[in-house]
Amino acid sequence: MWFKKIKKRTFEIMKNKSVFTVLSALLLLLSSFIIFEKEKPVFYIIGDSTVKNGDGTGKNNQMGWGTVITPFFDTTKITVQNHAIGGRSSRTFITEGRWDKILQTLKKGDYVIMQFGHNDAGPLDDTARARGTIRGIGEDSTEIWNPIKKIKEVVHTYGWYMRKYIRQTRAKGAIPIVCSLVPRNNWKDNKATRSSDSWALWARQVAEAEGACFIDLNELVAAKYDEMGETAVKAFFQADNTHTNNDGAKLNAATVANELKRINPGKIEKYMAD
Repeated sequence: MWFKKIKKRTFEIMKNKSVFTVLSALLLLLSSFIIFEKEKPVFYIIGDSTVKNGDGTGKNNQMGWGTVITPFFDTTKITVQNHAIGGRSSRTFITEGRWDKILQTLKKGDYVIMQFGHNDAGPLDDTARARGTIRGIGEDSTEIWNPIKKIKEVVHTYGWYMRKYIRQTRAKGAIPIVCSLVPRNNWKDNKATRSSDSWALWARQVAEAEGACFIDLNELVAAKYDEMGETAVKAFFQADNTHTNNDGAKLNAATVANELKRINPGKIEKYMAD
C-alpha cells in the first residue's frame, strides 16, 4: 500500500513540477524501494559440508541440502543465505569468526537454521583439523594447545556451542532453528543408522532446554531411507557414505522445508513457496 501511495504521488508531481523536482521524486521512489528490499527477513543457514559442499556447484557428485533449499522459499519476501562450509564443527564455525560475521547483520525477524555434529566427533587438538568438541551438552571444558592456530584454546561441549548460537540469535531478535545432523549411508539390520544416542540426541536436548524450534532431520531422513531400502539410498552417495549427490540433497532439503511449514517457527510459512 505504501509503495502505491508513493508511486501515485510521484506521478502527481511529474504533472505539475519542474524536471528537477521530478527527478527528486524518482530518487525518493527508488530509495524507498531499496529500503523495502533491505528490510526483507533473511533465512541464514549454518552448518558443515552436508549443508553446503565445496562451492555449492555439485562437484564430485556432492551437494549439501542448504544449496538446494532456496526454491522452497518465496525470495520476493525473504532472502536465503547459505553460510555453511565444509569441514567445520559447531566449535570452528565460531572460532574462525564466521558466526561473528553473521551477527553483524543478523536482525529482528531473521531466522538462523543450524546443523552441526558430523565434524564435532573429531580430535580436539590434532594437527590436521583440531575441530572436535567435548561430547554431550554439559558445561565441561578443557584447555588445549591448538597446533593449527598456535594458541591456547578452551574447548567446550557440543551443547555449549549450540546454546551459544541459540542465545545469540535470540539476543538479536531472530528465530533459532536447530536441526539434528543428516544420517550417513550406514546400515544395520536393514535400517539406516541413527545418531539418536549422541549428536542427534544432544541437538534435541539443547533445543528443548532453550525452547528453540527443533527439526529431527536425522530421524526423519533415516525413516525415509528405511522405506527406500539400502540399494536405492546408495545411489544418493556416489562419493562416500557422508555426502549426498544432488538428488539426496533435494530429499533432505524437502524434508527440512516440510518441517518448517509444519512447525511454522516465527510464522515462516508466509515466506515459503506454495
